[in-house]
Amino acid sequence: MSAQAKETPAAEQEQENLLSVNNIEVIYDHVILVLKGVSLEVPKGKIVALLGANGAGKTTTLKAVSNLLGAERGDVTKGNIIYKGEQIEKLSPSDLVMRGVIQVMEGRHCFEHLTVEENLLTGAYTRRDGAKGIRDSLDLVYHYFPRLRERRTSQAGYTSGGEQQMTAIGRALMANPEMILLDEPSMGLAPQLVEEIFEIVHRLNEKEGVSFLLAEQNAIVGLRYADYGYILENGRVVMDGDGETLRNNEDVKEFYLGLDSGGRRSFRDVKHYRRRKRWLS
Repeated sequence: MSAQAKETPAAEQEQENLLSVNNIEVIYDHVILVLKGVSLEVPKGKIVALLGANGAGKTTTLKAVSNLLGAERGDVTKGNIIYKGEQIEKLSPSDLVMRGVIQVMEGRHCFEHLTVEENLLTGAYTRRDGAKGIRDSLDLVYHYFPRLRERRTSQAGYTSGGEQQMTAIGRALMANPEMILLDEPSMGLAPQLVEEIFEIVHRLNEKEGVSFLLAEQNAIVGLRYADYGYILENGRVVMDGDGETLRNNEDVKEFYLGLDSGGRRSFRDVKHYRRRKRWLS
């Protein structure tokens, strides 16, 4: 076999992985170590879930990819982040937007004084394909979020939490992204709305080819829609696998879902189990 033939599988794998995070460490204020050797991959056209309790390092991982750490005095001090074959941790957030990487922040951040449609149009500020391209993207957003079409002239600050979350995701779509970093999309929303938003994420992935890296505390819904998942604990990846495997893993069920093979367990039992940290031994 020739050397060129031997290199082909690795080259193909490089192309398949839209994003590769390689053994990164993140420090805040030059003192506080938050991420401790995190590695993960997002294949092109897939949904990857980053799961873990509050404070596990999920948001920090997303901000390391989108290069928003600097605003919080954070730095990637070790490792590297590769997007489409290019090392990106030294690029500015606006550079990454131009390359198709968009982060939807936790907390449904909208410009409250602007209308829903004005909020959506702010997501297109980097576009260079003219008014028709922007109009087509706006129609696409309204196709996936028909409720936003109904509320397009409403002031965003007076819309519901679910509508604000839809607006935030729609604004990201207006930038014509290849990858969306979605931070805690279920936070503070009713279960029915959570299902609706995740269904839309699934359709955007399936029909439009948008890749997603989503940080989520709700492991039940996150693993239902994810192709692959990583579980973070105290700034480290402690387990990973495809969505179905993690959903059926007894440790994951007991640790994050409060379930074992015998059914639901009490919160006290789950806390006791967490202290054991069986999978870290």
